[in-house]
Amino acid sequence: MKVGIVGAGNVGATAAFAMVLRGAANEIVLIDKNDALARAQAQDILHATPFSCAARIYAGTYADLANAGVVVLSAGVAQRPGETRLQLLDRNAQVFAEIIPAVLAVAPNAILLVATNPLDVMTDVAARISGLPAGRVIGSGTTLDSARFRALLGAHLDISPKSVHAYVLGEHGDSEVLWWSGASVAGLPIMAMAEQQKRPLDAAAKARIDEAVRRAAYTIIDGKGATWFGIGGGLARIVQAIAGNEHVLLSVSASTPRIEDVENVTLSLPRVIGATGIVSTLIPELDEGERLALRHSAEILKAATEGLTL
Repeated sequence: MKVGIVGAGNVGATAAFAMVLRGAANEIVLIDKNDALARAQAQDILHATPFSCAARIYAGTYADLANAGVVVLSAGVAQRPGETRLQLLDRNAQVFAEIIPAVLAVAPNAILLVATNPLDVMTDVAARISGLPAGRVIGSGTTLDSARFRALLGAHLDISPKSVHAYVLGEHGDSEVLWWSGASVAGLPIMAMAEQQKRPLDAAAKARIDEAVRRAAYTIIDGKGATWFGIGGGLARIVQAIAGNEHVLLSVSASTPRIEDVENVTLSLPRVIGATGIVSTLIPELDEGERLALRHSAEILKAATEGLTL
């Protein structure tokens, strides 16, 4: 499958590299306002293909997106000193207002995969600007947060995180909801598995994991300025699921008609991903605390999108 990536900075380039490593795409075109950067990233990644999977990767223009199955949107602007969050959102919305029509003019059948922060709001913006069906505008959402949750649970239980089924719901941000009551291993609820492993998940352990998942981005940003490996891997996984028509469950962000009495809000839920994008959405069975937390997260995101001007 051919994949376009608009925005060849750390996130876009790392996603391209991860796609090459996973064999998720056989053709990748990088587009950036800084053409020299896009060319350098493409050349650098191309040089890794003898050690990974064969792929054609190059820098190009919007015209080169013709016949792309997925276009990743990882472009955006940085926050200015003294600028409010809504002002930043308005400027990023303007960036998308330029990019998305240019993408769809040459790749009208592409699935849009949003990676620009604030993720859920920018996914909502992309859906509104594009006018595409909800299933074809996907935000990476809490795919990364869910991976962090699984990794930390795996470490605590001393098992592979690939054996852990656990999801983070709602906002890709501070109000995200760790779905503890739905976490499981080998069909066992996570708490029962922890007892069998003699590694109980008491209140202190749960609080530690919750904090580590919720604050992971801040910790990484404090250390190196930004995150890109985790999200790059997550974007590659979503693209692979589309390319392979896998019908795999991933926690991604998309427009949702109604969740916990909040209508028309864009946030992450477990969704089935296949060749057409989002095939279906699962509504999780939550305990009372999780329901309240998810409603709070949805209300925050709803308020943020209502303040936007497009």
